[in-house]
Amino acid sequence: MVSNDQRRRQLAREKFERQQQRREEARRKSRRLTAIIASSVAVVAIIGVGAYLTVDGEDTKKDTADAAASASPSPAPSESSVPEPEMAIDKKAAYTMSMKTSQGDIAIAMDAAKTPHTTNSFKHLADKGYFDDTKCHRLTTEGIYVLQCGDPEGTGMGGPGYTIPDENLTALGKAGDDGSVTYPAGVVAMANTGQPGTGGSQFFLVYKDTKLPPSYTPFGTMDAAGLKVVEKIAKAGAEGGAPDGAPKEAVTVEKATVEKS
Repeated sequence: MVSNDQRRRQLAREKFERQQQRREEARRKSRRLTAIIASSVAVVAIIGVGAYLTVDGEDTKKDTADAAASASPSPAPSESSVPEPEMAIDKKAAYTMSMKTSQGDIAIAMDAAKTPHTTNSFKHLADKGYFDDTKCHRLTTEGIYVLQCGDPEGTGMGGPGYTIPDENLTALGKAGDDGSVTYPAGVVAMANTGQPGTGGSQFFLVYKDTKLPPSYTPFGTMDAAGLKVVEKIAKAGAEGGAPDGAPKEAVTVEKATVEKS
């Protein structure tokens, strides 16, 4: 026969055990969430980049959209120390950025009418030899699928000392419930710090459809041969087998030019 006191103690003990179980389950969920966020940050932070694709110091990974932004393409100077170059292109023309790299040639079609500031900046920098003999410093192979280039320092921290405005942000459609749009394979976009108007010189080449917030200026499209070059680089993976890091097959932009098509 169980006394009333024993029954109360038993009920109290069972209640305590249920509370402990709930707390432990809450801790496990918290740890899982932390791990997911940490993984997203490590894998995803465009831009930015810097993305990838934000830029480190310009990307390039809170909720899924923020995570993507942080990994994604991110890089570009946090402050402009010199003014944006004066407009010197034909805003009605099409331009082609041709990159001769150590892994193969990549041609990028640019529409100055849609991205005049970006096209003008790239021509200005290319004419100065800014991109010549620079490394593409970042490859991501999980979450987002991009090769990030355009940093003369090769660290994800470099930029031209000025920033340019975001452009063409509605070109890829309206963001879904997760705050992202699809950047299709072949698209080339600007890395940034995750803040508006922080693009510099870093950009990312999308080699497989990638979900990112619509905050990275899509300014160009690779030709078929160029996309195959980037796919080949991606297939080799990043150093150490990491999902985010320097390409295992080093990629050097030997020469870059921007000319009217």
